[in-house]
Amino acid sequence: MDDLAPGHTAAVEWGEMEEPRVPARLYALKDRDTFLVADAMGDVLGLADGLFHDDTRVLSRWRLLLGANSPTLLSGSASQDNVFFTSHLVNGALVSPGGPVGPPGVLHVERKRFLWEERLYERITVANYSNTVVMLPLAFEFDADFRDMFEVRGAVRPKRGTRHPAEVGERSVRFRYDGLDKVERCSVIIFSDPPSRLAHDRAEYMYALQAYGRVELYVEIGAHAGPTPTRERFRAAAARARFAMRARRRRGARLRTTGRLFNAWMEKSRADLALLTTPLQTGPYPYAGIPWFSTAFGRDAIITAWQILWFEPALAKGVLTFLATHQAEEVSAFRDSEPGKILHETRRGEMAALGEVPFGRYYGGVDTTPLFVGLAGAYAERVGDMELVDQLWSHLERATAWVERGIEASPFGLLTYSKTSERGLTNQGWKDSGDSIFHADGTFPPPPIGLVEVQGYAFMAFRTMARLAEKRGDSEAAQRYADRAETMRRKVEDLFWMEEQGSYGLAIDGEGQLCRVRASNQGHLLFAGLPQADRAARVIETLLGPDFNSGWGLRTLAVGEARYNPMSYHNGSVWPHDTAICVMGMARYGEREGAMRITSAMFESASQFEMRLPELFCGFVRRPGDPPVAYPVACLPQAWAAGAVFMMLQACLGLAIDGEHDVLHIRDPHLPFGIDHFALQRLGLRDQLLDLQFEREEAVVVLRDRAKLAKHVKLAR
Repeated sequence: MDDLAPGHTAAVEWGEMEEPRVPARLYALKDRDTFLVADAMGDVLGLADGLFHDDTRVLSRWRLLLGANSPTLLSGSASQDNVFFTSHLVNGALVSPGGPVGPPGVLHVERKRFLWEERLYERITVANYSNTVVMLPLAFEFDADFRDMFEVRGAVRPKRGTRHPAEVGERSVRFRYDGLDKVERCSVIIFSDPPSRLAHDRAEYMYALQAYGRVELYVEIGAHAGPTPTRERFRAAAARARFAMRARRRRGARLRTTGRLFNAWMEKSRADLALLTTPLQTGPYPYAGIPWFSTAFGRDAIITAWQILWFEPALAKGVLTFLATHQAEEVSAFRDSEPGKILHETRRGEMAALGEVPFGRYYGGVDTTPLFVGLAGAYAERVGDMELVDQLWSHLERATAWVERGIEASPFGLLTYSKTSERGLTNQGWKDSGDSIFHADGTFPPPPIGLVEVQGYAFMAFRTMARLAEKRGDSEAAQRYADRAETMRRKVEDLFWMEEQGSYGLAIDGEGQLCRVRASNQGHLLFAGLPQADRAARVIETLLGPDFNSGWGLRTLAVGEARYNPMSYHNGSVWPHDTAICVMGMARYGEREGAMRITSAMFESASQFEMRLPELFCGFVRRPGDPPVAYPVACLPQAWAAGAVFMMLQACLGLAIDGEHDVLHIRDPHLPFGIDHFALQRLGLRDQLLDLQFEREEAVVVLRDRAKLAKHVKLAR
C-alpha cells in the first residue's frame, strides 16, 4: 500500500537552495535534535544558517549591532571539544542621533554561546579599553520564519501554515507558528536585562561604559519561556554541556601518537563524532552532518559505526538496534519501502509529516540493507558475543530476504534499484546525485540499475549470514548463504570486469549494458573482499595511479571519464569516507604501503582544513604550495568524514580483532609518514583491556612488549 497522507498531495516545486554564505566561514553547534549554524561574527542572517529544531528553523535572524552597524570581526572559532563558539569583535566609530558617542577600536565585544538541552545560551561581554566613559548603543535584530529544512534547501511550497504576530514582553519575544500538520512550533528569546526598546524584530540597549569598565548581557533562546537568564544559569548549563561532551569523547580506546598535528586530527574527529552522536532510546546514533543532514541516516551511520568499530563498538550496537526498530514492514511506492528494507533517512519536519516529501521514513537506498547485515557480522566478530545477533536475527533474516528477492527479480541476477516515488531519489547508492551514474559516453542508463559496489555489499551480506548461521547451529542455512555469496562473486567477475582498463565498471543498466566507467565504487568491492587476487591488484594499481589519486585523496571518478568534474558533488571530487573505504579494501589485500601513502595525504588535507575533514572537497591535482580546494556547500562537520581517519589508521596497522577468542591480529603494521610512535590504550576485548605501543624502527614498524602481549596479540609480516 502507499502511505502518502491524504489531502496533502500537492506537488512541491524546487527552486534554488539557500546556499551558505561563501566565502564566509560558518560554525555549527548541536545538542540532540537542535543545531545552530552561524557565521564567524556569531550572526544568523537567514540564508542557509539559523537555529533548527526537528528540521524546522526556529531562529532565522540573530544579528548584533553597535549603533547602526555591525562591529568588526577579530576572530571566530569553535572550541576543540565543539561545545562553545566564541567570536571576538571590535567597534567601529559609534554614532547616535545626537552625534558621535565613542571612538573606534576601544570596545572589545565577546560573544560566547553553546547549546544545552536544546536551548541556546549566549553571553555578550563588552569591555571598554579607553580611559573615558563610552556610550554603547547595542542592538539585536531577530526573526523566526519556521521554514522546513526542505524549504531552506530549495522547496517551494504551495501553502504554508499560520505565523502569528510576535508576542512582546518586558524582556522577551515569543514567536509562534501553527503548521499545516496541526503542530504548534514556538521560539522564545529572553534577555537578562530589559531592553530600553523591544519590538517584534529588534531589541535596543544604551549602556554607559565607565573607563575600563565592562558589561555582560545574557540571552537564552528555546522553544519555551524559562527563568530570566543569569550568569549562574549560564555557568551551570555550560558546565553540564562540557561534562556531557567529555563523557562522550572518552568512550572507547585512547589513541595517541608522537605527532602533535596528527593527534589534533584524531581529537577533532572524535569531537565531531561526539557532537553528531545523539542519544536515542535505542542507544547512541551518529547523525550524518550539519546543516543538511542532522538526522538519522542509515547508510551514513552504518559506515561511521564501522569506521570506529575496532576501538569503540558501542556505536555499532546503537546503530543496529535503531535501524532494526525502523525496518520496513510494508510496500510503499511513496517511501520506496518494501518488507525487510532498512531505513535510508528519517525527518521530523512539517513537510515530512504532511507527505509533501517522502522522507519522514524513507527507504530509497539500495545499499543500506546489505550493509546493515554486514555491520551486524562485523560487530559480532569484534565483540565475540552473539547476544545482539540473536536479538536481531529475525531482522537480519528479513533484510537478507529482501536482498534475495531483489536479485531473483532481476533478469541479470543483480541487486538493483529504480525510483518508485517521483519525489524520491533517482540514484540510490551512496552517490545519489542525479548525474552520478552514466555510460562511458555520458548518457544516463535506463533503470533498474545494478551498482558494482552494491553487488559487493550483497556478497558480503550473504557471507556474513553464512558465518552467523553456522554459529547458531544452522549448517543448512549457512551453506545456502555461502552458495549465494559465491554466485554473486561469479556474477560480478563475469559482468563488471573490464580487462583493458584493469577495473570494474560502474553499473549494469536495465538492458544489461555495462557502464564502462572507472569510478571509486570498485574500491568498495575490495572492502567487501569480493575480487580475485590478481584483479584486486590491478584495481589497487588503478586507484593509486594519477587518474584517481589527486595527491590529497582518491577522486570519486577517474580523470578522463565522461562527466569528470573535480568541482562536482560526485563526479571527480574527494570524499574522505570513500577514500577510507578504498584504503581499507587495499589493506585487506595486503597493500599496506599504498594505504599508508593515502592516509598521509588525507592527514595533510586535514591540516589544511583546520584538522576537520569536510564531507567532500574538490578533486584538483595537488600542486606544490597550493592547498586543497574546498567544496562550497559541504557539510561540516560530517560523521563519516570524521570517522575516516580511524578506518585508515586501522588499515595502516593491519589490525583485526577476533573478539570470540580475545585475540588481536596485526599484519605488517605501518604508520603514516612523520609518525614514529603510536599508543593504543585500553582497547577492549571481551575480558581484557590491552595497551599497545607501535614504534618505527628504520624501515619497519614494531610492536613493543610482544612477549608480554603474546596471549592476546598475533603479529604477522
